[in-house]
Amino acid sequence: MMLDKALALGMKEKEYEKVVSILGRAPTETELAMYSVEWSEHCGYPRSRPLLKLFPKEGKYSAQVGEDAGGIEIEPGLMIVFKMESHNHPSQVEPKHGAATGVGGIVRDIFTCGARPIACLDSLRFGDLKTPLARYLFHGVVEGISFYGNCIGVPTVAGEVGFNPCYRGNCLVGVMSVGVVRTADIVSGIGKGVGNPVIYFGNSTGRDGIGGCSILASHEFGEGEEKRPTVQIGDPFTEKCLIEACLEALKTGAIVSLKDMGAAGLTCTTCEQAAAGGVGMEIDIGKVPLREADMESFEIMMSESQERMLGVIEKGREAEIISILEKWDLNGVVIGRVTDDGQMRVLRDGVIVAEMPAASLADPPTYYLPSEEPSYLRDVQAFDFSTICEPDDFDEALRTLLTSPDIAHKGWVFEQYDHMVQTNTVVLPGAGDAAVLRIKESSGKGIAVTTDCNSRYCFLDPYVGAQIAVAEAARNVVCVGAEPAGITDCLCFGNPEKPDRFYPFKRAVEGIADACAFFELPVVSGNVSFYNETVESGIHPTPIIGLVGVLEDVERRLTMAFRNEGDLVILLGDSLEELGGSEHLYLSRELEAGKPPALDLNKELSVQRCCLRAAQAGLLSSAHDCSEGGLAVAIAESCMTGGHGVALRLESHMRRDALLFGETQSRIVVSMLPCRLPALQSIAAECSTPLTLLGSVEGDRLTMMVNDLEIVNQLVAELDNLWRGAIACLMK
Repeated sequence: MMLDKALALGMKEKEYEKVVSILGRAPTETELAMYSVEWSEHCGYPRSRPLLKLFPKEGKYSAQVGEDAGGIEIEPGLMIVFKMESHNHPSQVEPKHGAATGVGGIVRDIFTCGARPIACLDSLRFGDLKTPLARYLFHGVVEGISFYGNCIGVPTVAGEVGFNPCYRGNCLVGVMSVGVVRTADIVSGIGKGVGNPVIYFGNSTGRDGIGGCSILASHEFGEGEEKRPTVQIGDPFTEKCLIEACLEALKTGAIVSLKDMGAAGLTCTTCEQAAAGGVGMEIDIGKVPLREADMESFEIMMSESQERMLGVIEKGREAEIISILEKWDLNGVVIGRVTDDGQMRVLRDGVIVAEMPAASLADPPTYYLPSEEPSYLRDVQAFDFSTICEPDDFDEALRTLLTSPDIAHKGWVFEQYDHMVQTNTVVLPGAGDAAVLRIKESSGKGIAVTTDCNSRYCFLDPYVGAQIAVAEAARNVVCVGAEPAGITDCLCFGNPEKPDRFYPFKRAVEGIADACAFFELPVVSGNVSFYNETVESGIHPTPIIGLVGVLEDVERRLTMAFRNEGDLVILLGDSLEELGGSEHLYLSRELEAGKPPALDLNKELSVQRCCLRAAQAGLLSSAHDCSEGGLAVAIAESCMTGGHGVALRLESHMRRDALLFGETQSRIVVSMLPCRLPALQSIAAECSTPLTLLGSVEGDRLTMMVNDLEIVNQLVAELDNLWRGAIACLMK
């Protein structure tokens, strides 16, 4: 009977047997529920932990790696804390609340450690936007992010949106949050101090979210499954009060440790704080504020109701903390104490309903899974591009790219978000390759933040594709004048128990680890989301990278817009004849084929160093990364955001479609006053960076000549109308 319940909760038979062995008896329903959530992939990472150990934890900037969030020290005594997590499965089931509670959860991870949240970013993936389901999910997710983020007073400043039929059964919703804290004020999640009281903070506990991490997020969707009861419901107004109450309470110095009741709710916040401190914990859930009086004990321990925290407080200071919570109209209840026996003990009105070693909950079984190269890889990588003809009309090819939902202006999304609250945002969404925030607590510094992943590249080669995600995220922050400093990740993959699904995860992790080690970027936090597949299809491997860069002088920030008539337009880096994995190939031939663009890490680093030195020296008027859509799209975007035309003359022996629309890596388009060219040439030579003069900013048309033949001639204002209106048109 109990084994059947264990299987229904997503446990394996051997896991149930291990629980029996640990306890020396059959578990109670509450104990079984607690093990099922803590040992699930979403909470315990039993199938991914061995590989995640490959990630570097140190880099150019002093780093602190955390379970809830990690960070980098941007100057002595000042830390930027950040983390990214997914809320994929809940958002597929109920897009508005699934996305909204994703925002709430990641923000709590930031202020849990004592940091004030100053920004959010999102990375979203949906199916073909021409389908009603994709439009419904897209609309609901964006509404959920704006509904929650706008209410809590944390600006949503950057992100990315992608569309592909592979996401029709599993949309991806990755949310990143960033905070700032004095290093001396950081609070841990390590429970300690025998006899110290355990206090429940925040909202009441209900049935929403029960089993979300063990059932919903740790298994693939079956045909016709109904998962709606496992989606949490968020209350952003309570979250705003919780932010302020927690930060005020932390200032008292009375809080020993604090943890967000996210996935696994009371179970994770109790056993993980106890296990981290090598202590035990005893709580009485009869004291937990409930929304529904008839809740079972296992429901209380599994509930993922939002806006709740659990803290260990210095003994004798309970009233001080509770008074702060009550001032903010929040629950503040002493529900237990720290013990010295290492046991996690749960009582209900004085009767024990669960008792086990706290460490056993927080240390799930580890799986070393087999991997097998997917059968499709060799076929798609061997594609013969000589069978593809060049476009007959390059003007039309450019217009098609600019109206692709992947490339089109994302104003329909970010114009629904408040990106100016807190008045720190100095490079706005859509203006640059990354957002830039002024850090008021610093000595004039700023930070750049971005998210990035091209999942088509990862589909074609997960190792190279994952490295490109790291490289492009770093390139994005360099383009606004920041030095790449630290990374968080959100690794979204299919069912790891299938060897051909685990292979791309393994290779992607290895790619990220190698790239981060090369660029000296610590991975300070992150999240793994498996089982993103249905009976019909699985998603492309999607290792999303969130990156924070540091501007020594925030006033030296750059945007992508061509600003000055007469400026020179220059390409840093080389163009290669590559069409594999390009948006042009997909749109013109409906093909996801070939190898992704090659990535030479040494060339990438030289281009980044050259651009960064030029930006810091004040030489550049603009900088923009060449990515999806290639050189022609990068040039067009700089024209459209600046309201200027360009006249370019290119010389090349390669295919013209590869020259204009190929997505060769390690390229940045910059503009500058002509008098500054010698200084840039000197820096490029010192950095061993190829530099090509493409033309100049002039007029109101985008013209491109290749080998003295004009192949593009478009009015910038007309391109701008197409680009800015494409997504809104599809959503109508």
